[in-house]
Parts: sequence; structure tokens; C-alpha cells
Amino acid sequence: MSIRVTEEVMRRTLRFCSGRSLWQQRGLQIMTSSTEALSEQKRISVQDQLGGCSSPTDVLDFITHCPATNQQVSTCLTHMWATTKKMSEEQRRCELQLMFEHPGFDKLLQKAMTSVGHMRSEDLMYSLLAIVKLGVPQRSRVVQTLLRTCQENLNDFNEKCLSILATCLEYMGSSPNADVLRKSMSLVVDSRLPSIKNVMALQTMMRLLGKDASRDLKRKLERKALSMTNQFTLPNSQYMISTMATMGFYSKPLLDICSKKIIENIHGIPFTRIFSVLRSCKELHYRDVGLLTGISDHIASMMDIWNNKQAILFLSVFEDLAFCPTALMEAFAERVMANPDALTLRDVLLVLKAYSSLNHDLHDHRQQFLDSLSRVLESYLSKMSGSDVLKAVYSLCLLGHFPSAPLEHLLQSSTLEQLSTTEPMFLRSQERRFQTVDLCLRLDRPPLPRPLTVPPSVLGEPTPGDLSVNPGLSQALQAVLGDGTGWTLRETVVVENLYLIDGVITKTLPVTEGSSPAEESSPAESSQRIAVICTRNSAFCYDTSRPRGPLAVKIRHLKILGYTPVLILEQKQSMSEEERVQVLRRLIFPETQASDPQMD
Repeated sequence: MSIRVTEEVMRRTLRFCSGRSLWQQRGLQIMTSSTEALSEQKRISVQDQLGGCSSPTDVLDFITHCPATNQQVSTCLTHMWATTKKMSEEQRRCELQLMFEHPGFDKLLQKAMTSVGHMRSEDLMYSLLAIVKLGVPQRSRVVQTLLRTCQENLNDFNEKCLSILATCLEYMGSSPNADVLRKSMSLVVDSRLPSIKNVMALQTMMRLLGKDASRDLKRKLERKALSMTNQFTLPNSQYMISTMATMGFYSKPLLDICSKKIIENIHGIPFTRIFSVLRSCKELHYRDVGLLTGISDHIASMMDIWNNKQAILFLSVFEDLAFCPTALMEAFAERVMANPDALTLRDVLLVLKAYSSLNHDLHDHRQQFLDSLSRVLESYLSKMSGSDVLKAVYSLCLLGHFPSAPLEHLLQSSTLEQLSTTEPMFLRSQERRFQTVDLCLRLDRPPLPRPLTVPPSVLGEPTPGDLSVNPGLSQALQAVLGDGTGWTLRETVVVENLYLIDGVITKTLPVTEGSSPAEESSPAESSQRIAVICTRNSAFCYDTSRPRGPLAVKIRHLKILGYTPVLILEQKQSMSEEERVQVLRRLIFPETQASDPQMD
């Protein structure tokens, strides 16, 4: 009986334990579900709370009372960085200073270091990007810890993580961990290039690889980009041009495709992106006439929406490209004539520089435009440095405009004394400007209230350039003249100690009847002189025969001195000897070609 009682007790005990175990399991499930629900609710609550934080210190104050979990560190850091992007420069500086002084910031960075092993790859990338963007020193322990963790997990990163990491490394300087990561990224990008599907990710990686990428890798990136051009959006096309500028990589097929996309959608592009495209074109030495003309026409048609600063920035970058944006220059000139007093001193200097460099002729409006600029310039003379006065007067001289007030201010003793202390590295360009001003006063002979001269002390030593004879040009010129034509050739002639002429072709004119042998005449009156000048393409506005400022004033002065200038492009020297002779004959003696039917 005792055995039966014992067995019964055991069976009841087992049933009780079994029932209790089931109850515990159900309780555990309920507790787990409740914990997950609370975690989700807390996560949503944290997101809501962060949404009300408008500065980094607000976030730090919040996590001081509600400590961030491992999963929330990245969210907090990213939100701190996001709040600073909406601030002015001064406000951002002050807020970041308060952030670094906040006791909770060090704790958050410590939390970031200890939780890196528990972060998802994407959270790790966003944490690193936010910390770098917030200005944490790149050689700090937290940044280097995150970089080492990135190295360890690089092969596991997906396309998005690689793109974020590339963005981050783009803003970082050189350090052992960062440099190793860049090299590793290059290998990973090279191996994964065929699998990249996203245009933006490709561009970000291209920017990271930058100028240090091998030529072979750059060509692979080019082929990949060309294979994805059907996916290019308008922003992709704009960003690709700036990306190639960052890489220092010129791909005409890719640039042409992007340019076409931009031209077709030019009316939907804001100022900053248009300006970025133009600056990138300048860095790449890429000039597409259709693109530049389209941008110029668009800016001119929308002149009312651009302020003076924006319009002048456009003018300056076009000048850097040596491209004359005719529509823009006409439209902006009208604005200047309508309200010249709206121009600041910097505006006036940049406008004078652009219009004189590009040698744009405003025809009937020229005088009014230059008078308007001169009047505003005169109002700023008392506030201008000697260097700025010289630059302004030099630009006006290139334009053939000579207002007396700026000239007198430049040549007064106090201004000249100020310019005598110019740094040696800038002295040569200063002397060249003074030499041009001096020649303009002597040759153009502007009607001034009183005579003005440039003192020899600021002119320096004249250095007209390379005085060696161009063998190919010399041979061709002699072939053009032939024997017994009555023409003589002098090579490498320097005029007025400044202007170099490659060849002067002279023919003495016969003495007219009734003139006395005793009467003397100048060389310009007694002979016909042709000045052959070999010039570079860069001396002309791009895709035109319009000479730029320095060459234009040289031509003007040579004509005053009695020469007939003939310009020969340097690229013509690559022709065969026979072709070169024919071209020179047509340029030097156009009347002979017109009267010779055998030349047609």
C-alpha cells in the first residue's frame, strides 16, 4: 500500500510540475511579448522626443534623463548633426561649442565606442559620419575606433554602407586608419564594380577614390558610368560632372551625355547647381558651346530672379572659361545702367575685370555702361587700396575708357607709395599693368583735364617675352614674300618695349607728286607695315575670333602705330609647309587672293 501511495504522489507531483511548467512558459511568452512591445513603444517614444530637439545640446539633455541604448546611439548622433544643418554659420559655431562643453557628450561618445560591436553596419556608418560632421577630432579615440571597426567589417558592407563610408572618408584628412580604409575601399570597389546598381552610390565611390585612383580603375569607372547613362536623372548628370572634376578625370563621352541632359532641363536647375557645373567645367577644361550658350541664355532670360552677386559670379566663372556669354553680358549691362548705385566695390571690380577680359562690345550702350561703372568707381576711390585702384584702371584702359578721377588717384604720390611695398611675387603683374596704363596714356592720348604720366620707377624692366625666332613661321613668311616683290621681312620685333611682333613685313610707298624731298614723313606714312603675330587659342574668346583684353589692346596700339596686324594661330604651325604658306598668303595679302582666279 505504501508503494501505491508513493506512486500516486509521484503522478500528482508530475502533473503539478507539468502544469506549472506550461504556466511558466505562457508567462514567459507574455513577458517577452510585453518587453518587445515596450521596446518598440520606447523606440517610437525616443523618435518622437528627438523630433522636438532642435540643437545638439537638446539631444544631450534628453539622453541625460533617458540614457540611449546601443541601438539608439546612432539615431541620437545623426539627429544632432541634422539639427546643425539648418543653422547659420555663426549659430552652428556657438551650438557646437556648447555641445563639446556638455558633460553628456563625452558619455555619448564613450557609449558609441563600447556599442560598436552591437551596431548594425548601417548604424555604424551613420555614427561615424555624424561624429566627423560634428567636428570631433579625426585622430580622437572614438573616430579611430570606429574606423578600425569599419576595416574589420568592410567585406560585409552592402552598397549603401560603402556609399556612406565613401561620403565620410571624403571629408576626412589623412591618418593611418583612414588611409588604410581608403586603399581597402579601392580594392572593394574594383571587385564589386560589376554589381553596383545605383548611380548615386557609384558617384560617391568615384569621389572617394578621387585623383589617387589608378588610370585603369578610372577607365573601369568610366565604362560602368557609361553603361548606366539610361538611368541618369538630371541631378545625376549635374553631380557626375562635379564628380569627374573631383577625380581629375576627363571623359568627353560622359561629359557630353551629361551636358545634353542639363541643356534639355536647364529651366529646372537652381543657382548653386548651375554654378557648380560651370566651376567643374573650368576644372576639367571642358567647354561645350551648346552647354555654355544654353546656360548664358537661361540666366539672361531669368535675370529678374538673380541678384547682383549671383549674376557676377556667373560672369566671373564664364571669364575663367574664356567664354563670352553674350546674352548674359547684354542683360547685366542693362541692369547696371538702370541702377549702377546698387553695385558694391567688389561688384565693380569683378564686372570691370570680366568685361575687359572678354572684350565684349556693347555697341550703342558701350559709353553709357562704362560711364555708369566709372561713376560708381569714383564714389569708392577713397576706400580702395592701391592695388584695387590699379586693377580697376587697368581694366578701363583695356576697354579704351579713361575717366580722369581714377587715373589721377592712381598716379598720386600716396597711392604710388603704397604700391611700392608690393610683395615680390606680385610685383611683375603690377609692373605689367602699369606698362599697359603708360602705353594707353601715350598712344591713345585720352582728353584729360591735365596731362598724366606714369613714373618710370613703377614700370620695371620691359620683358616682352620669348625673343627667339619661330623657324616654321620664318620659313613660311619668306616663301610668301618670294623674290623681287618689294617687300622686306624683319623678325622678332619689339615695339614700345612691350609688344612682341613675330614678323614685320614692310613695303616702302612711292613718293607722291608734288611732295618735297626735304619733307620728312613718319615710317607709318612712308611705308606699308604688316605685323604678323603668332597667338595662342587662349588669347581669343572660346570658339570665336574675338581677341581677349590684352591682345585687343595690343592690336589697337599697333594700329595707332601704323601697323596692320595679322593674327596667326599657333595650331596652324602643325600644318604642312605648303598649307602654311597658303594660309599665310591669304591672311597677309587678301586682296591678291581675291584678284587671282587661280586661287579659287
